[in-house]
Order: sequence, then structure tokens, then C-alpha cells
Amino acid sequence: MTRRVLIAYLALAVLIVIIGMTRGVSTALLLTAISSIYALVALGLNIQFGYGGLFNLAIMGLLMIGGMTVSSISMPINWAFWNSDGPMLLGRAILAAGAGVLLILGVRNLWRIGIPRGVVTWLTVLAWLAGYVLYRTQIDPAASYIETQVQGGWVGGLGLPVYVGYAVAGALAGLAAWVIGKISLGLRSDYLAIATIGMSEIIRAFVKNMDWLTRGTLTVTPIPWPVPLPGAYQDGGVDIPTSFVYGQGGFVLVTLAILIVAVLLVERAYAGPWGRMMRAVRDNHIAASSMGKDVKARQIEIFVFGAVLMGIGGALLSSFNQLFDPGGYIPINHTFLIWVMVIVGGMGNSYGAVLGGFLVYLMWAMSEPVSAAIFAQVSRGTVALGWGPIPEIDARAAQMRVFVLGLVIWLSLRFAPKGLLPEVIRRHV
Repeated sequence: MTRRVLIAYLALAVLIVIIGMTRGVSTALLLTAISSIYALVALGLNIQFGYGGLFNLAIMGLLMIGGMTVSSISMPINWAFWNSDGPMLLGRAILAAGAGVLLILGVRNLWRIGIPRGVVTWLTVLAWLAGYVLYRTQIDPAASYIETQVQGGWVGGLGLPVYVGYAVAGALAGLAAWVIGKISLGLRSDYLAIATIGMSEIIRAFVKNMDWLTRGTLTVTPIPWPVPLPGAYQDGGVDIPTSFVYGQGGFVLVTLAILIVAVLLVERAYAGPWGRMMRAVRDNHIAASSMGKDVKARQIEIFVFGAVLMGIGGALLSSFNQLFDPGGYIPINHTFLIWVMVIVGGMGNSYGAVLGGFLVYLMWAMSEPVSAAIFAQVSRGTVALGWGPIPEIDARAAQMRVFVLGLVIWLSLRFAPKGLLPEVIRRHV
């Protein structure tokens, strides 16, 4: 860790202290918790783009997978579902899906017995259609039954500890990234961006419309915390403001611990032979391939690693909000903002990505109240001058978020095009 990194993080700590002194300790802890989650997601994107050169715009979809998973794992068991015909109907749908997959895999390998590949291609298309029809004939009645006949209208959770939900969220996000990578990582960067946007929208449509599994737009709440909630401290006689400090402080410790472990593991891996290989693949994949490196496999590998952190980040975000709402995921908050974090912090530098995650989110969150205070002060001046008050101050202050974000991007590209903490190239002599 260099002197520049230490100074940057010291300045960040001072900024958080100032927020705590002006807006309250509880607000500072709340912003720190969410910032650390976004920093973890930014670290995942930095692994993919900063280390691997992979232009991923499926961040929102991976965050949704994390949120959906932690809600399904940690929410209480819905015994009304398990005591109904729902499990039997759902089991049939799962068997139908498995049969469809086996059919597709079998047809794809018909070329091994001498059938021309052109014929195999058409047979594969027919197998996909047959598998889809088979699956829909089973899942539609199961979904209708669960949504209309089961109390709560969904399958419920598994009642497991929320830490298990975080781990499974990372695993499922990694699995989704593996599927996305197998399909699209052979594309050029601009086409890869378009493909990942499409994948993200497919995931969002799936999550929003599978009411029997995710409750759709009805939301899932309250998702448990990994630490005692403020209400638990209040039950013990602690006053309300202090209880929020204790509860949010505990959550901050959890998120920071996960973030620190992730940074240390990434830094150690990137400093070794694996990191040198990934830099070679990123900088010149043709040369790396000519040296015997499996470029496609390495790209899938790094795409999956980054997605695991995004899945864990999505689970932490839903857990902290105690809410999973598929309708609340929007591209500017859950894709574009994270790209800004990596650009501002420094691509190819783990410490830079984390710093960008904290700084950009703090500016994003604080721009509205600061703008409202400035507008209110200006409005008092215009009233004193006889010009009347500024109308709709709150609405104008909310719109300042986008202006501030654009200003941050412009300043970063103008004065620090490589980020506040650019990638450090280690020379081996």
C-alpha cells in the first residue's frame, strides 16, 4: 500500500467523520454501510474490466440474483406451501426442465454418430422448442396454483442463516456469469456490452414476473440482518437513536470485514502468476493465445470471480434494506453508478475501485440534502430581494444528483483520466 493510497483513505475517513458531525452518527453509519456494499460490487467490476478488459453491463442482473437468493434462503419457511400440492407440481416442472436439458444435450452430440452438423443444428432448434413447451406445460399450472391457492402466494424461504444466503448468492451469481460468459465472451467489447445488457434485462424480466418464486413486485420483507437489529437493542432498554447506532455499526463491521477479505485475496492473486497471466490476456489476447494460454477459459474465470462479488454485494444490499423489490432496480443506480465508481477510483487498482465506491456513493447520497440546503439559502436571498422564493426546492435538489454525477465524471476524465488511484505496473527485472 503506497503513501498515495494512505492519504486518499485518510481523506475518505475525514469526510465520513464530517458527515457524522453534521448529519448525525446514524446517518454516517448508514452511508458507510451502503458505500462499502457498493465498493464490493465495484471491486467485482474492477476484476472484470480493470483486470480482464471485459465490458460487463449485466451488473444490475447479478445484483438482482444476489437479492433474490438471500431472500429465498433466509426468509422463514412458508409451511402453507409445503403442506399443499405445490411441491409436487413444482417437482414435475423441475423434472420437465431436466428432461428438456438432457434432450438438448443429446441432440447437440448427434454429430458424434455421423449425422451432418447442419442437420444437428436444426434438430437442436427443434429440441429447444420441445424442451420449452414441455417445461411450460408443467410450470404454468404449478405457478398458477402457488400464486392463487397457497397462503402468501409464493414458495417462501428456507429459514437458513443469512450468512448462508450471502454465500449461495455469490455462487448463483457466479453460475449465471458462467452461462453468460459461455454465450457472449467471444464477442468484441462493444458487442459484449450489448449482449450483457440483454442478459441483464432477461434476468430482470424473469425475477419480476416469477411471482411464485420471488413475489415479483409485491416485494419480500423483512430480510434478516447478520447482526441484531436496532429493535433488539430497544427491547433491551437502549434508546432509539443509540439502538440505530449499535445496529448499523454492527452491519458496517460485517460489510467492511467482507470487503477487506475480498481486497486482500484479489491483491494477492493479482500480484502472482495468475495476475500476470490476466494482464497478458487483457493487454494482448492474441499474443497470450499464441503462448498457449486458453484465453476464453481465463476470461470466463475472471468474469465469474467478479460476478461472485457482485452477487454477494446484491445480497448484502437487500439484507441491509430488509427488502427485495425487483421494481426498485434501475440501470442508473445499479449499473451506471458502479461504472462511475471504477472510472473515478482507478481501473486495474483494487484500492482505487474501493475508494471510488465510497466517494461516488457518498457524493451521490449527499448531493440532494446539500443542494436542498443551498437552494433554501438562495431562496431566502431571492425573497429578501423581492424576487420570490425558488419553487419546488425538493424536486430540484433531487435532480441535482444526476448533475453532480455528470460533473464528477467530467472532472475525473479531465484531471485524472486513469482514476484517483491508477493501476500500478510492477516491473520485474
